[in-house]
Amino acid sequence: MHVHHGAHAHSHSKPASGFLSAALLATLALVAAEFLGGYLGHSVALLSDAIHNLSDVPTIVISWVAAHWACQPADAERTFGYRRAGVLAAFANSILLLLVAGGLFWESFDRFRHPVAVQEQWMIGLSLLALVINGGITLGLVRGRRDLNLRALLVHNLGDALSNVGILAGAIVIGITGKLWLDPALGFVIAGLVLWSSIGILRESGHILLEGLPREMCLPDVAKAILQVSGVQEAHDIHIWTLGADDHALSCHIRIPDMHMEQSEQILTEIRLRLANTFGIHHVTVQFERAGLPDTGFYMPETFGSNKT
Repeated sequence: MHVHHGAHAHSHSKPASGFLSAALLATLALVAAEFLGGYLGHSVALLSDAIHNLSDVPTIVISWVAAHWACQPADAERTFGYRRAGVLAAFANSILLLLVAGGLFWESFDRFRHPVAVQEQWMIGLSLLALVINGGITLGLVRGRRDLNLRALLVHNLGDALSNVGILAGAIVIGITGKLWLDPALGFVIAGLVLWSSIGILRESGHILLEGLPREMCLPDVAKAILQVSGVQEAHDIHIWTLGADDHALSCHIRIPDMHMEQSEQILTEIRLRLANTFGIHHVTVQFERAGLPDTGFYMPETFGSNKT
């Protein structure tokens, strides 16, 4: 007997398309200002930060499209809906950021070999402007940090804001000491921030796209919760994956004694409640099997934790 339950009619909040549109316009204005300031002020740190912020443009566009898709209802072709759109966007953005980090490292290394006098006034003024813009975008994204797509954008803009603080401090030190090597050194630091943030998002999004077990869950704990339901004798072939954000799904085989369908429905209801309340799993597919077959299951209560095949 195969029994399935899952509330596929999601009631997700609408994407903050207006905020992302404003963030896109502000980022484009900042990129233009930093490119101009980096050229006139001979600052590789400003140019690096301009390229860094330029990478935000496709990032924001992809995030906007993905957030819009994620709210679309399920249909005949996408039976789980479009929740994975945000994860796919985060994966694409992280690959783009890896390329950006490589370009920043190269530009900073080249400036170390060929130092150029820097006009720190441009660095100070534009770093303050960039800090206001990137800091504002970061604060605006805090509420959506549980969504991997928006979290990728949040981490990226937080890195932008921190790099702006570094450029500001570096410009002040250059003005006082005249140490030109600080400018390309800041470029290296910014590139490192880009690399660090992109690798973390790439690993998390790749894990979800490969149907990996949600990070906060432990498979034996989920099996134990199922086995605690009265009437469940064995649970095996358990699969858990993430649909998007905090939306998880599970499928498994469960062995129960012979009983009326009404009784099996009660067992199913109890399993669903336990999984939803304890682990946040709301898409549950259970296949019931008759008891009395050979003990080849993955988990059984009498030998829990030791009988794994």
